[in-house]
Amino acid sequence: MKPAKFAYVRAESVAQVLDLLERSAGTAKILAGGQSLNPTLNMRLSAPETLIDINDLDELKGIRLEGDMLHVGALTRHVELEQSELIARHTPLLKQAVEHVAHAAIRNRGTIGGNVSLADPASELPACCVALDARFTIRNKLGTRVTAARDYFKDLYETDLRENDLLISISFPVAGESTVCAFREFVRRRGDFASTGLAVNAELENGVFTSFSPVFFAVANTPVLAAGVAQLLVNRTLTKEQTEQAIAAVDVDIEITGDSYTSTEMKRHLAKHYLGEVIEELYRDAGRQRNGE
Repeated sequence: MKPAKFAYVRAESVAQVLDLLERSAGTAKILAGGQSLNPTLNMRLSAPETLIDINDLDELKGIRLEGDMLHVGALTRHVELEQSELIARHTPLLKQAVEHVAHAAIRNRGTIGGNVSLADPASELPACCVALDARFTIRNKLGTRVTAARDYFKDLYETDLRENDLLISISFPVAGESTVCAFREFVRRRGDFASTGLAVNAELENGVFTSFSPVFFAVANTPVLAAGVAQLLVNRTLTKEQTEQAIAAVDVDIEITGDSYTSTEMKRHLAKHYLGEVIEELYRDAGRQRNGE
């Protein structure tokens, strides 16, 4: 199939984009990487009256460090995240996760802004944004607002973005000396969307978690921060019994939903298995660092 007819505008400024969005009253679509939009256009699942191409807008691109925050422009491509020394040093969880996003050809074109705007529940980057407590800068004709990632993902493919909004950038708190992280996902084939995944960002000092943010994805309509699991792990000297209690708390924290490929029971099993693996890994790696290995 081919897309329905639409007007095409190659935007020259953010101001122009916001004006077009305001005038379109919900009938326009933003084109960034196009890795998700183009297939829906071809299948006529999306039929905008106007397509606004924002690829020339340099102010939406790039990665920069300002104080204790790392700012990533919405038009920054996955491959740039993958290759960035700033990302590797200051948000290592993002570095781990982006290598799992689709295939190289997709990462060469796809953007972080497009990814989190679509908000596919099986996607890696939304979960990382929640685990890292990121902030989303959003602009429309009335002004600019900042939304926490933990408030941004509302429901299945539903976010805090309104019809006249443009995502400008995503900001991440930089990792400290005690920051540890881990990432897991199960895919049927390399490059597929995950069937179950876990992104964890934590602080581990002297063998004790001072913070622990486990975010499960591909198990519900949005990324799920398992607060009950974290509560059982933070500021405690970890024992085998406490680890088992934290793993068991997955049943309470997350209302897991199966799909046509992976049953609810299998997703639950994988979620618990990955949590146990991650706890062990973070303690083991922290011990090696203390021993200078």
